[in-house]
Amino acid sequence: MLFYGVLDLPWWGYAIAAAVLTHITIVAVTVFLHRHQAHRALDLHPALSHFFRLWLWMTTGMVTREWAAVHRKHHAKCDSPEDPHSPQIYGISRVLWGGVFLYVKAARDPETLARYGAGTPNDWLERNVYSKFLILGITLMGVIDLVLFGVVPGVLILLVQLVWIPFWAAGVINGVGHYWGYRNWSTPDWSTNIVPWGVLIGGEELHNNHHAYPTSAKLSNKWYEIDIGWLYVRIFQALGLAKVKHVAPRPHFSSPKPTADVQMLQSVIANRYDVLAQYAKSLKVIYAKELGRLRRFAPAEALLLREIESSLTRNERTLREAELAKLNETLPKSRALQTMVSMRRELAALWERSAAPRDQLVRQFQDWCKRAESSGIRALADFSQRLRSYA
Repeated sequence: MLFYGVLDLPWWGYAIAAAVLTHITIVAVTVFLHRHQAHRALDLHPALSHFFRLWLWMTTGMVTREWAAVHRKHHAKCDSPEDPHSPQIYGISRVLWGGVFLYVKAARDPETLARYGAGTPNDWLERNVYSKFLILGITLMGVIDLVLFGVVPGVLILLVQLVWIPFWAAGVINGVGHYWGYRNWSTPDWSTNIVPWGVLIGGEELHNNHHAYPTSAKLSNKWYEIDIGWLYVRIFQALGLAKVKHVAPRPHFSSPKPTADVQMLQSVIANRYDVLAQYAKSLKVIYAKELGRLRRFAPAEALLLREIESSLTRNERTLREAELAKLNETLPKSRALQTMVSMRRELAALWERSAAPRDQLVRQFQDWCKRAESSGIRALADFSQRLRSYA
């Protein structure tokens, strides 16, 4: 009986069983570990929270405190030498195929756990069972698979369960998600959205969106993006098992105010990634005009301008040293572009110094708008008027 298993299924039935069991693990990782524990984007009912803890213990052997601590450190030190698993530091191949080993190394660092692991479960079960007997949970899952599906299907299903998260989460999301893809937001790191349809790993594919708004329970930002993890959050919410605390802000606009004030500044800071995205559009307009002008009057300089096109709209913290040097060397050939880039740096400095006195920041913001509107650059003046409309 054990050889054949309690459930006698066709081959596709075993495939469906593996997919369902693995999908539960995916939901546990993205909803419980990531959005609930690491970022506090939502609250979960204690019963649902504990089910996910139990399930992850049985299917991955991961400890909640360790996972949350490593992920929080990743955000705090993103794409720097202190990042536990950045492909920009370790190389894409090492993170993609060996990301799980980088995770284990970081999870065993007492300093990482002490600094970034606060607020995670610390009850009797966590201390005496889940964090002590990691193999026991996986063994229990293995026994269940063998009893239900038989030896060969059970072993194969268990292997799929054990491999899925280490490869897709530790490898693909942490690797490809900081190496290749598209970017909605100019974050100060290399995060990317791998694809707009977050279904294979519960919405985590929308990684650039997450780095722009890490405390958002919803990872999709554009109308065409699908975050299947958010679907489960809404289902749990409808059942009274979850309460959403944060989502990414959606910009609201009113008639432009004649003078920048504290409320406008706060709105601009809260929507800073939308501000930068709109600024990039204005910058592209100026770039096209300047490129056309130089092609007519200075073809050699136009060629130099083409070389910095991709660098113009990127966050300068993600530029290589040579790219930044080339940008600074070429910008003086266009007063308009040089002004736009310089003004963008000043604007970004406002929210980087958001802890400064509010009246000081408001005065700097007012001065920025005044200089933008008297710059003689139509796109910059129009953008300043847009800033005055944030509400």
